[in-house]
Amino acid sequence: MELLGGGLLAAALMGLAALVIGYSKTALGGLAVVAVAIFASLLPARQSTAAILAVLIVGDLVAVWHYRHDADWAIVRRLLPAVLPGLVLGSLFLRVVDDTTLRRSIGGILLVLVLLQLWVKWRAGEADSTLHERRGVAWAAGTGVGFATMTANAAGAVTTLYLSASGIDKRRFVGTNAWFFLIVNLVKVPFSVGLGLMHWADAGRAALLAPLVLLGGLAGYATVRRISQRTFDVSVLLASALAALALLA
Repeated sequence: MELLGGGLLAAALMGLAALVIGYSKTALGGLAVVAVAIFASLLPARQSTAAILAVLIVGDLVAVWHYRHDADWAIVRRLLPAVLPGLVLGSLFLRVVDDTTLRRSIGGILLVLVLLQLWVKWRAGEADSTLHERRGVAWAAGTGVGFATMTANAAGAVTTLYLSASGIDKRRFVGTNAWFFLIVNLVKVPFSVGLGLMHWADAGRAALLAPLVLLGGLAGYATVRRISQRTFDVSVLLASALAALALLA
């Protein structure tokens, strides 16, 4: 019980966070920030970033299993080179900037990106399907992912907006997101260990919560199978907006 917060209410909230993580990983990636907020309310802010990282990796493994044949590897290769500089910048900022200011800044940026994406859809009827192929856009997105995930575990919404601009179908969307974040989150582990944030207790907590992550993942997979492409496109933007507002709050 100590690993889950030391009380029934804390354990229940962590269980809810695990369900949300599983669902977000196999359906709407931006929703994971809700789980981030739950962990941050139960644990010291910096400790919570490593604690939830271990659970996110479990969610990544669940998502990769469901969507193992659906990744767009061209997009993954386009984004990955810029993630490492973002991780380094995020690590440096974690040493000097307080968590509240940092998360609110990221939330503000995400909200602007959501509004920009809605404006593009309104002006053109659909997102520019070539926007994500531009080198500058890919590097900006990749660096933003690295920075946001290292500082606040909030990169899901950044990736959601980038993939939304690419115009890919919902299965490739979720599959690409799954494989990309499995790689990114595994790369983050040495950074978290080096900062003294991650410990063996985090792995034990993730193991305890794994069944709930799996359950949430099954629910998310069923959701994606049943909803239309248009509903999915709208939902991922709404999830990104929720992520931005959660970080601002």
